[in-house]
Amino acid sequence: MGVVHVGLAAVLAVLVVLGLRAQVAEPVRVVGDSMSPTLDPGDVVLVDKRGECCERGDLVAFTSPRDGALTVKRVAGTSGDVVAIEGGVLVVDGERVREPYVDPESVDALYYGPVTVPPGSLLVLGDARGESIDSRDHGPVPASSVTGRVALGLWPPSWSAG
Repeated sequence: MGVVHVGLAAVLAVLVVLGLRAQVAEPVRVVGDSMSPTLDPGDVVLVDKRGECCERGDLVAFTSPRDGALTVKRVAGTSGDVVAIEGGVLVVDGERVREPYVDPESVDALYYGPVTVPPGSLLVLGDARGESIDSRDHGPVPASSVTGRVALGLWPPSWSAG
């Protein structure tokens, strides 16, 4: 009888974990250098699938329109925002945006846009602009393709979403 209970408990635990992954949070492994120095290849982040998404500056996981892969980038603009890059600096609605997470040496495009983000869409950029395939290449992404907001770094243990 004890073996049956242990087996049922194990099956129940697996079902709970799968249910949480489907509804609450999902681990995502970072591929490529596009989010360096914030995230490095091989880092694993926990994506929060609950709640409202997304605000400028949030790290988000979304299904890439380019290849269908789950991808992590930073939100640079939301519905209705007018986004541009002028002299290597992000400008949203005419205001220069301070981006301490972007390595100035990684900026490849000195000028981009302006682009008005369509309703229900996000403009996403990589922190390592010279390494990133992002909205500058494939355009704004539908908010419906966003899995969630990066809430926590799981690996390496020293990483934080702050």
